[in-house]
Amino acid sequence: MRQFIYLIFAVILFPVDLCAQENNLHHQSSTYQWPTDPEVRTKLDTWQDQKFGMLIHWGLYAVPGIIESWQICSEPWIERDSTMTYDEYKQWYWGLKKDFNPVKFNPEQWALAAKDAGMKYVVFTTKHHDGFCMFDTKQTDFKITNGPFASNPRADVAKYVFQAFRDQGFMIGAYFSKPDWHSQDFWWSKYATPDRNTNYDIRKYPWKWNRFKQFTYNQISELMNNYGSIDLLWLDGGWVRPLETVTDEVRSWGAAIPAWNQEVDIPRIAAMARKAQPGLLVVDRTVAGPYENYQTPEQTIPDKALDHPWESCITLGNAWGWVPNEQYKSPKKVIHKLIEIVAKGGSLLLGVGPRADGTVELAEVKILKQIGDWMKINGQAIYGTRISSVLRDGNTFFTQSKDGKTQYALVCLPEGQSVPKTVEWKGNVPKKGAKMMLISSGTKVKWTVVGDIVKVTLPASFSKKGEYPALAFAF
Repeated sequence: MRQFIYLIFAVILFPVDLCAQENNLHHQSSTYQWPTDPEVRTKLDTWQDQKFGMLIHWGLYAVPGIIESWQICSEPWIERDSTMTYDEYKQWYWGLKKDFNPVKFNPEQWALAAKDAGMKYVVFTTKHHDGFCMFDTKQTDFKITNGPFASNPRADVAKYVFQAFRDQGFMIGAYFSKPDWHSQDFWWSKYATPDRNTNYDIRKYPWKWNRFKQFTYNQISELMNNYGSIDLLWLDGGWVRPLETVTDEVRSWGAAIPAWNQEVDIPRIAAMARKAQPGLLVVDRTVAGPYENYQTPEQTIPDKALDHPWESCITLGNAWGWVPNEQYKSPKKVIHKLIEIVAKGGSLLLGVGPRADGTVELAEVKILKQIGDWMKINGQAIYGTRISSVLRDGNTFFTQSKDGKTQYALVCLPEGQSVPKTVEWKGNVPKKGAKMMLISSGTKVKWTVVGDIVKVTLPASFSKKGEYPALAFAF
């Protein structure tokens, strides 16, 4: 029966989940507040140099191959197997704990694939909204170290994921969900669970919420003190926030908002976390203010350049976690998104979901390698760059070095188009007599200008390369 249920979820619910995701994207705050702590500012500048990272969603949802833990949330946009009652479904989902046994757990494969892609930082999901912990917390038994994988010497998977990426020189980020639907202090079984919020009135049961706040504090303290050097604390679940931060803008996003305050005391958590991890970046998503050290528009790219730190978190496929028969973006499409994001002053956090056995699909590894092949020879125009005074002209985007002495033009070539003999763009005209280099070949190229149109002639040898993601020029 279990096997049959898995197949139903994989084949029938998968397309519905994709639509659901589109209705549940984290939006981008309209305001930004720069941090004042010098150590945080220094780390933030270092993070802005990285430009390209990997976001790893891995948890119980990988067992049946459904998209994250949203299926156990009862909101109108969510669909699930109609033959099961909602309560039966939740009990089935919680029960996946006994089936989650990633015997091929291979974080070194993940880290090497990320490095081969040209990535520089990682954000690993230590706990999603379902409350299942991918680290050895002492606050609950609902965790990877209390189940069939418990006897494995690497059962405390977060420890080994972080170390595998540190060994490859990555900045390390811990994703942590503020809501916890498994906790009786968030979703109390005394009541129904109509939406993503607490299902009891916090004003009537303050002792219960205070216990949840301490639970959250204790779990984040474990991550900050027991898992080595951490650079980013990436807090998801922006609906868990101080009531006074719920503006008309927040209400316009469409999620249910209760009449009570769901704050978990992020200032106290941040102070504790930064004592353990000096300079830690805290990313309290969509809660604009001193603890949203950079913004995180989800599955989208801002229309214009932003002069403060931000990243677009976008999936390699359609789902954040692993699902069967996934359709992945092409390497060229990812590279084009990365170029646009970087030109607009941001970073790309690309979502990858390992399978339940602990490995990443070879199809994803192959795509990441192809992205990295381009990054290895063109990364000069990506890493450590900042916004240029001219953003773009059509499919051509511009960046510049941090010192402003070198300009870069990145010409995105459409899918199926071979490398042309010449390219041109409007604006961002090189200084008279400036030398221009095609970065991928390391050779100087001829360029002319008529008015504000720059025309560049490619070396004959390079224009025979066939299809190519993008051309990068330095001048």
